[in-house]
Amino acid sequence: MQFVERESGPERLVCEAELLFDEEPLTGMKLVGFCLWKGADDELRVTLPARAYGLGSERRYFDLLRSAESRPAETKRLKAWVLDEFRAGQSRG
Repeated sequence: MQFVERESGPERLVCEAELLFDEEPLTGMKLVGFCLWKGADDELRVTLPARAYGLGSERRYFDLLRSAESRPAETKRLKAWVLDEFRAGQSRG
């Protein structure tokens, strides 16, 4: 996992994250679109790569990375891992 800070990002954006692959057939590739946000309560939250779509006047998001078997716990585990990696990097830096 690699974290990228953006100087001119939205106000609550902490950083973006990229998942780097080291196993075939994805070796040398990365999945971008993860973001870490600071909530109004100062808690960090992770959003996954998603695609926005409109439904009438409403805007919704379709997560591009999901559990293969529709297990929400797997998504929560991934988000927790991203936060753990970010915090570990902060304590090393």
